[in-house]
Amino acid sequence: MVTEYFSATKRINTLKSEIEAANTGEVESDLASLEAELNRLQEPKMALEDTVGRIIEKQITETLTQHGIFNPIDKYIRLKVNFPPVYFKLEKPPHLLLVSPRDRIENIRTITLRQNIRLEEIQDIKSKVDKLGVSSLVVKLGGFATYPSFITNDAGLRFTIDTATEEWLHQYLALKPLGFLYVLDLTGLSRNYEIATMNETLASMVSQEIGSIVYEKYYSEYESSANQNQAQESEFDFNREMREIRKLVDIYLAQGEIERAEGFMEQKRQYLTSKGYYIRKLNQAYFAFYGTYADRPTAISPIGLELKKLRGQSASLKYFLNTVAAMSSHHDLTASLNETQQK
Repeated sequence: MVTEYFSATKRINTLKSEIEAANTGEVESDLASLEAELNRLQEPKMALEDTVGRIIEKQITETLTQHGIFNPIDKYIRLKVNFPPVYFKLEKPPHLLLVSPRDRIENIRTITLRQNIRLEEIQDIKSKVDKLGVSSLVVKLGGFATYPSFITNDAGLRFTIDTATEEWLHQYLALKPLGFLYVLDLTGLSRNYEIATMNETLASMVSQEIGSIVYEKYYSEYESSANQNQAQESEFDFNREMREIRKLVDIYLAQGEIERAEGFMEQKRQYLTSKGYYIRKLNQAYFAFYGTYADRPTAISPIGLELKKLRGQSASLKYFLNTVAAMSSHHDLTASLNETQQK
């Protein structure tokens, strides 16, 4: 049932792309036939959403339990009860408006936008914000850590598992020192980019590890089947390219060459498009948002490498998670690494 749902999702996404291309005149297609197939697939897919969500929740919960990860206070009460319960809805999350200064890469404001906002409205909002002399970006979120979490219903199986786990981890971490400080950062009460980076990177790393176990245990056959249809990988290294772009942008901005940095980013955005990687807007706000994930190519923070090193030195995933969750500064992370090395 789960694989049936995500196979339908993949086909629906393909049909939507083909319909969009046909409407713009980029390709000649039987539009009526494409729309008829799309309509046939959408209702059965929606009927499966709740059941698919409950199945994945159970699989994630079982995997967390196997790793001894139950709740934020299990150290004190010794109750092997999963809290909060893993619970999410396969539903379109809201969009997020991010604002960064033009002279540096820093997330200074985030505003949640409604789920069904139209492209024309997004462009109008961005235009008005940019006129204030800042850099802005509106992103379509893959997940949103309310309770229950919202996980996008148009993504692939592995992404959904990872994201559902990551949003649960944000709920778990909110009751820990690191996560609580991150909540203060999100609300603007106490901005701390390093705390945000540590929290997002920790949640990302742990969710990928849990997600990998869930995927391999329950869906390895689906993965093999999907891989048979994948095209040969390109020699183009997107991750390396993004790291190099970020490094040079930081140099330009540090030298006060804002226009040069922005021209360079637009040039590189077009280059990435030619390589099959479409980014609607590559600017300071883009790097400010994606840079908080220090395990991603858009980040240059040492925190990602430091957390990976600490994970390698940790006896278990639970130990790693709770060690970092108890931290309240980047200094705590470097001190923990130094302490581990001295043992």
